[in-house]
Amino acid sequence: MRTVRDENGTVYVLLRESSDASLVRDPATGETAHLPNTSLEPVSGESPLSVAASGVPEPVRVVLTAVHDERTLGLLVELVDRERVSARELLDAVDLCESDLHGALSEFRAAGLIEEATVDGRRGYAVTELARQGIGTIRDGDPHDDS
Repeated sequence: MRTVRDENGTVYVLLRESSDASLVRDPATGETAHLPNTSLEPVSGESPLSVAASGVPEPVRVVLTAVHDERTLGLLVELVDRERVSARELLDAVDLCESDLHGALSEFRAAGLIEEATVDGRRGYAVTELARQGIGTIRDGDPHDDS
């Protein structure tokens, strides 16, 4: 796989190349098409796997890269549902040790999913719009699913 761009600037993942045309996939839609080789140029410095991932909405990509297991996903979901929570209340409410909780919260902050906040006069956390959008999209399921 390689990354290519057509004359309109659309970026594709090159799947297969023949003498006159190439099979490409549009990362935004997942659709494939045969395009003339003369209309494509290589894109350097962009991994085809990163380009393929770009078809997933950014808030979901951020959530997926910030959570490492079901427990940290559950922590983020809990934070989104609560909107704002003090650090002490959160520590009492979840089944993570203080070290694991702090590590997960640090990763969420670095990813832009939560921010430090004062909650009832105490140190705590508030979710960002990015977290709300990411979890909301995941909960809503596949927008292309007609079932």
